[in-house]
Amino acid sequence: MQQKETIADVQKRFTHIVNHLIGLGKQFDREELNIKILKCLDRSWQPKVIAISETRDLTTLTTAALFDQLREHELEMIRLKEMETLEKKTKSLALKTKTVVQESINESSGDCSESEEINLLTRKF
Repeated sequence: MQQKETIADVQKRFTHIVNHLIGLGKQFDREELNIKILKCLDRSWQPKVIAISETRDLTTLTTAALFDQLREHELEMIRLKEMETLEKKTKSLALKTKTVVQESINESSGDCSESEEINLLTRKF
């Protein structure tokens, strides 16, 4: 698997290579093809590879079903990454808001008592 390559790209390239080898007379069984697919995945896929190889019988699993599982996992990982980036963005916005509120308190007159500062803070919020 190449860097930033999707499972659909891997499937297309893998199918192309296997079809050419079959055309040359090479024969493969399901388990051999499935093992080749799992071995070509990079390190970030290792937990999923282990889970598939331990829970599934690779002799009965079709390559299409294997690629479907990998594609499903890829979509889940993309969704999780998007949620993480969204959380990071919202956290930074909250920090910026807090900074703006503190600056407005600092700009207010120095004669204000604590209760007036708290009232100002709650109004700004």
